[in-house]
Amino acid sequence: MKKIVISAVLMSYAAAALAAPGLITVSRFDIGKDKWAFDREEVMLTCRPGNALVVINPSTLVQYPLNAVAQQQIKDGKMSGQPLSVIQIDDPNRPGQKMSLAPFIERAQKLCQ
Repeated sequence: MKKIVISAVLMSYAAAALAAPGLITVSRFDIGKDKWAFDREEVMLTCRPGNALVVINPSTLVQYPLNAVAQQQIKDGKMSGQPLSVIQIDDPNRPGQKMSLAPFIERAQKLCQ
């Protein structure tokens, strides 16, 4: 019974996320292997109210902030989320630094219009 309830809840979240306006899915293929910044093969990008840019893991629906606005909204409890560093990978060409988020921020910002 628990599995059915949990599955129903997750499906409702998935349906709501997929039905949300301004939501796109991008993959390693779309962005390019050399610019891909995450440990997932694909992620969803969205722009929340107030221009909060968010990355969503499509398999778990966990949200990760892409900008300071989204970070603040998570901190204030206006939305749930985890630190982006959880899924962001290291840059193999710059030891000690993470991959650039610029291509993802650029695409997510287009969703705010």
